[in-house]
Amino acid sequence: MKLVQNTVQDIAKDALLWEDSVPGGAHWSGIVRRGTTLRLIDLAGGANCSAIFFNQEEKLERYNMADTLKAQHTARLTRGHVCYSDMGRVLCSIAADSVGWHDPLCGPSDAATTRARYGEKTYQNARNDMLRNGRDGLLIELGKWGLSKRDLAATVNFFSKVWIDDAGDMQFVLGHSGAGALVELRFEMNCLVALSTAPHPLDPRPHYAPGPVGLAAWRSGTARPDDECRLSCPENGRGFHATELYYR
Repeated sequence: MKLVQNTVQDIAKDALLWEDSVPGGAHWSGIVRRGTTLRLIDLAGGANCSAIFFNQEEKLERYNMADTLKAQHTARLTRGHVCYSDMGRVLCSIAADSVGWHDPLCGPSDAATTRARYGEKTYQNARNDMLRNGRDGLLIELGKWGLSKRDLAATVNFFSKVWIDDAGDMQFVLGHSGAGALVELRFEMNCLVALSTAPHPLDPRPHYAPGPVGLAAWRSGTARPDDECRLSCPENGRGFHATELYYR
């Protein structure tokens, strides 16, 4: 927690709601309310944080990768972008970002890719040194809220960069995120958030050593009329309008 505390000194004490940290390879879930900003912090460098978002009141509404990228004409996420639901509403917006590129394309790692790259260590033979993968970690978290395999859609891989080369192959960028890097998600809806800090599925490093991610939440309010995320493209203006109608 001390590492997290060192990265939240700029947040007003009367606005800060809570702090937490997720060890590398672990998972977390919780409710983040409308008007709250959640800061994700790469505590040691080289972290990956696979995240998915649901409307807390109606969990059939969830993050939609295709609409998020199509509406904003992008294949990466950074400051000024938003995460759309499949109902055309803005679940959360990226209000600050020191990394500059987050991967929305690849989804979480799974048991097969983890086993092929790192071998297999289960709880039965390795206890807390077991090798966890992103998909199973997210499913564990979703199960706590009455959700299941059918509810796991595409995720955002925060702190990871993947680009497409001329041959159409995906290339993972090592060393993209350094220690202390952060991204701030301002929530425009009441959301269930599920996170996994297992390695990115394309991370080529041969040893299983995922980094921890810090969390800090505070009262920030929602996007103002002149907010960068609202004004970054016409579709975002419509998305925010649809979100605001939902809460009237």
